[in-house]
Amino acid sequence: MSSRDRRRTPLHLRWPNEFYWLWIAATATYGVGDIVTTVTMVFFITDLTEANPLVRWAIDSYGLSGLAAVKLSGFLIMIWISWLGSKENDRLLYYFPPALLTVVGLFLTVHNTRLLLFTV
Repeated sequence: MSSRDRRRTPLHLRWPNEFYWLWIAATATYGVGDIVTTVTMVFFITDLTEANPLVRWAIDSYGLSGLAAVKLSGFLIMIWISWLGSKENDRLLYYFPPALLTVVGLFLTVHNTRLLLFTV
């Protein structure tokens, strides 16, 4: 494969394992960690409420399905941005979405866990 062909190959096809591991980290922190701690906070601890107005509206209007819909929508938009970045060989657009979701998810999971520990 020539260097010219390699530059045209989308990033996610050049390093497929990397693509999966980036999104596994984002799923673990933003998808699982934040959702589990948010559900625990909102549905089981009466003293705590959701701070994000969009998520609070979704939970108040649609319950757990609303929370899942908001989280899944954000997640799918970020995967789409990353995929577009990969196709254009734009490393910033390729790496930024899963990195951002991982950092935000980690922060929110730790923050929610602290709230849970100090409220109970």
